[in-house]
Amino acid sequence: MPDSPSLDPSIAARLKRDEAGLVCAVVQQHDTGEVLMVGWMDDEALRRTLTSGRVTFWSRSRAEYWRKGDTSGHLQHVRGVALDCDGDALLVRVDQVGPACHTGTHSCFDGRDLPAVQGARP
Repeated sequence: MPDSPSLDPSIAARLKRDEAGLVCAVVQQHDTGEVLMVGWMDDEALRRTLTSGRVTFWSRSRAEYWRKGDTSGHLQHVRGVALDCDGDALLVRVDQVGPACHTGTHSCFDGRDLPAVQGARP
């Protein structure tokens, strides 16, 4: 853990982390509700996100913190963060600048629909 303040213990106590100490973070455009991407946060990434106004993730592949937009310029400005009822997922509402996906698409889900039978209400 870096030499910095830790995540508020009352928040940390509510998190249900996976085996690697991570919580799934769903990123949503604050004004449209569009889901942009999914990332992973540990306590430090969440602390940085809650206190800096920018979204920080933990990179599972690079084993390091990364702040969205530092290299691409495609910033995510925090508008709100919520914890789900089970404590195992975060909803991070952002004002996205530029594409959210590293492939250059607006959302990581653009053009990636899978064939699915659509259900209907009775």
